[in-house]
Amino acid sequence: MLEGARILVVGGGSGIGFAVAQAAKGEGGHIAIASTSPEKLAAAAGRLGGAETFRLDITDEAAVQAFFANAGDFDHIVTTAGDWGKARRGPFVEIDMADAEALFRVRFWGAAILAKHGSAHVRPGGSITLTSGMSAFRPQKGSVMATAMAGSIEHLTYGLAVELAPIRVNAVFPGGVATEIFAGLPDNMRKAEEARFASQPLPRIAEPGEVAQAYLYAMKGHYTTGQIIKVDGGGELAG
Repeated sequence: MLEGARILVVGGGSGIGFAVAQAAKGEGGHIAIASTSPEKLAAAAGRLGGAETFRLDITDEAAVQAFFANAGDFDHIVTTAGDWGKARRGPFVEIDMADAEALFRVRFWGAAILAKHGSAHVRPGGSITLTSGMSAFRPQKGSVMATAMAGSIEHLTYGLAVELAPIRVNAVFPGGVATEIFAGLPDNMRKAEEARFASQPLPRIAEPGEVAQAYLYAMKGHYTTGQIIKVDGGGELAG
């Protein structure tokens, strides 16, 4: 059902975004990837065996508007872009609120800007899929603003699904995922992260390709909108 579909993946240069682009291309989609990093774009296009590439900062509204004015229409738009900045962890009473604001810049405001200008360029039957994380539902001490940012995407999704109908709008909320960032952590940090998932029903961290399947469903599920798709190996059930 993705055969011939033109699919934009913002954040497709690496991590979950690249896995989504790869999986969608495997189902016959025509892939366009966007990122702020020309190096990531070039490397990802090579690994994909070819893709349209666009350098795009989704926090720059004028740039996003200009991009859609010139890039043509898409069947599906996916954003996995995110920048955790400096405010992801730490005691709330010590947080720098300027850093906390920055935490929302890409994943929340960027997604809103992308939906605002991209929705007019989604073909009939198409979709927009956002990305957040399971920290929205499993807050940890020292992660107040990260939890708030993650949770904000849930309600952005609900609002957009109603506002932009019949364009379908959904969001994927992964748990732990073994992206390049995870692989690059020092051994002790990586092992500590892995240990966090040992008690959940599927006792391991996810591979990006596994999470990508949720995005494929969001694109192909023609009767699915306004949904939060949790991909966490049952972690929410582990308490």
